[in-house]
Amino acid sequence: MQSARLNHLQRFYSILANLSLKIGGSRFLSSCSGRMNWPSRGVYFFQEPGEVRTDSGIGPRIVRIGTHALSSNSRTKLWTRLLQHKGQRSTGGGNHRGSIFRLLVGSALIAKHQRDFPTWGQGNTANRSVREAESALEAEVSHTIGAMPFLWLGILDAPGQSSLRGLIERNSIALLSNFDKPSIDPPTATWLGRYCDRERVRKSGLWNSNHVDEQYDPAFLDLLDEVVTRMEP
Repeated sequence: MQSARLNHLQRFYSILANLSLKIGGSRFLSSCSGRMNWPSRGVYFFQEPGEVRTDSGIGPRIVRIGTHALSSNSRTKLWTRLLQHKGQRSTGGGNHRGSIFRLLVGSALIAKHQRDFPTWGQGNTANRSVREAESALEAEVSHTIGAMPFLWLGILDAPGQSSLRGLIERNSIALLSNFDKPSIDPPTATWLGRYCDRERVRKSGLWNSNHVDEQYDPAFLDLLDEVVTRMEP
């Protein structure tokens, strides 16, 4: 089982290498805007400076996988979701209550630097005084995520839990996750996620909470490969 998962990881990263060629390489949210030619829907794969593969090959490891519009009535676009992670260009801040990625990174920064932000992650909304008190950390989160290279894959299927995007997201997370399984491509000793207050993040080696404890279906790799192969360079 361990050797099979390693083989599947090697194939996964080979497919992503092809994806990188098709889209012209990784991008950084810090330099991206809505004026770029984004597909309306897709899946994204974040890397992180200093986080490299040690078992499945050479190169950066994926630390976050995500998509959007997984409810049938959702109209969220790919760039809309990425923008929620990026934060506000005008102020450098952001809203971690609208992005679990931002929330997780912020919690790790709080623990690593022993800072006091008692309202972080509390509630779905916050008044102006709370947002102002959190603004310095929001800016730090924007800077941290903005420095993470990422790849994206356009998949123009309909919104919903049964979408191909959802299938690729959850199976990719389950494949990469080290949660309660033998570790492959573990995070470095200095990985920021080791300070996160979510056990699922610390144990999985990913900035993800959902699907890290699930089993993957290797057949998803055929679907992922097919979608990438069909892309126009």
